[in-house]
Amino acid sequence: MASNVEPLLEPGMALERIAAWQNEIDELVTRTRTMSDRLSALRVTTTDPRRIVEITIDTQGALLDIRFGPHLSQHDPGAVARTVLATLRDARRQAADQTRRIILETVGPESAAAREMMSRATPSGQVQP
Repeated sequence: MASNVEPLLEPGMALERIAAWQNEIDELVTRTRTMSDRLSALRVTTTDPRRIVEITIDTQGALLDIRFGPHLSQHDPGAVARTVLATLRDARRQAADQTRRIILETVGPESAAAREMMSRATPSGQVQP
């Protein structure tokens, strides 16, 4: 005899479904924490091709360190300034790429939240609110 009870309304099936949802939520929380930890630890160091400058940034694209090569005085100040800005842009592009990779590796491409975060990852490396 077929039951007219909705599967979700049947107590045993409802409890199983709730337990499965709770497991999915717990797994997502774990993966999200891992993503957050990895993004917090992300540092990108980039050097320009002529080795005039080396720049280190964090996941937000904030400058953490800048070092100049030994031949800095041989370069025009305007060229040095342009090199610093170009190297910073390159570091931020790399940070954005790494941010997207971390999101994919931890939360996964099937996650709507991950897709949204990746769409907001900017060349500065930031995940915009």
